[in-house]
Amino acid sequence: MNIQNFKSQIEKSDRDYLWHPFTQMKEWEKEDPLIIAEGRGSYLKDIFGKWYLDGVSSLWVTVHGHRKKEIDAAIKEQIDKISHSTLLGLTSPPAAMLAEMIVKSAPKGLSRVFYSDNGSTAVEVGLKMAFQYWQHKGLKSKTKFIYLNNSYHGDTLGAVSVGGIELFHSIFSPLLFDSYKIPSPHCYRCEFEKDLCSCRLFCLGEAEKTIKKHHNEIAALIIEPLVQGAGGMITSPPGYLKGIKKLCRRYRILMIADEVATGFGRTGKMFACEHEEVSPDIICLAKGITGGYLPLAATVTTEKIFRVFLGRYERLKTFFHGHTYTGNQLACAAAIANFGVFKREKTLQKLKKKINVLARELEKISEFSHVGDIRQRGVMVGIELVRDKGKKKPYHLKEKMGRKVCIRARDKGVIIRPLGDVIVLMPPLSISMNELKSLTRITAEAIKEVTE
Repeated sequence: MNIQNFKSQIEKSDRDYLWHPFTQMKEWEKEDPLIIAEGRGSYLKDIFGKWYLDGVSSLWVTVHGHRKKEIDAAIKEQIDKISHSTLLGLTSPPAAMLAEMIVKSAPKGLSRVFYSDNGSTAVEVGLKMAFQYWQHKGLKSKTKFIYLNNSYHGDTLGAVSVGGIELFHSIFSPLLFDSYKIPSPHCYRCEFEKDLCSCRLFCLGEAEKTIKKHHNEIAALIIEPLVQGAGGMITSPPGYLKGIKKLCRRYRILMIADEVATGFGRTGKMFACEHEEVSPDIICLAKGITGGYLPLAATVTTEKIFRVFLGRYERLKTFFHGHTYTGNQLACAAAIANFGVFKREKTLQKLKKKINVLARELEKISEFSHVGDIRQRGVMVGIELVRDKGKKKPYHLKEKMGRKVCIRARDKGVIIRPLGDVIVLMPPLSISMNELKSLTRITAEAIKEVTE
């Protein structure tokens, strides 16, 4: 088939039958879609053979690049044995072996792995575990949760109930359970108009007021450690995460760390909690767990929580929750190979130099007249565009400035995505130095050309 005819066929099928996530389909139907047919290393190739640098790791999931031979081989080998069997009443070598790997790499004290399918379900599992834990402990009043403003924990209703992004979540408010919200540690746009140098973590003090007032009814606090991803790559100041953990311990509240985005090396360590030596009671993992190959998630908890669910069958202390593809053997095999690559290639050790180079390149962009703030933790980056730098005045929504910058970058061979007017960079950990410099150079060119 002629390639142009093939493109037309794909476009027609897409426009007639597909509904894309987080996409205004009325506008999508007017656009010329980019159709990806292949990937290799840090690059994606469209159906015409043009290669693009994957600047957001295919939505924050690709860790060691596309077509990593070790992960390819592990999946093919597993397919020759079996692709899936249930974990309800059975187990499997990949599921058991991966659980051990996760526990051995997780923050201290976490010892039990519950599998699910994606970040939202990992969070749902954590919320339900925390709720049921206190019910079994006899503290029936502890039924609510605390979350941060600007937080995002997924799109299922439990996850949305602890989500703090009005744009995504407000319309669903009649469907949600009540939770308590505390301020976001957003230093660039501080809710209290404080200065980072002198505020002494004022937002943490405000958080304590809410926690102290309601702790008898709070089951858990959920937080994205160090970086609030979908909220705009908001990075918390040093000491904030450790402070939150201390408050949870002081007021007898479980801490749930949502490391769906920050886990698996994105912040420079395997898990973001490690930066401040924090051990949560529950940690939620997904995205990079399989290296970006297959859907898989894990909710990991302490032995203390796990043992509260143990009892005679008739006492009904079982955690009645599960998913059809829980512990899918193919996905677990990919995840095992992913851990193997981390160890064999010393991925985290090599990442330190790349993070430093990235910081130096971003420093140049920070001087642009319409770049208000650049936030970086490891290889997680948010570049906030503003109309007026001095006043931190944002662009009007109708201008779609972030989107325009990303389209210009795509024309130049780089795929990045905006969160409103925050340009997100989150390349694969395996990106080379030259590729990293290309990513920042083209991003800089796109920002200048569009905004100036």
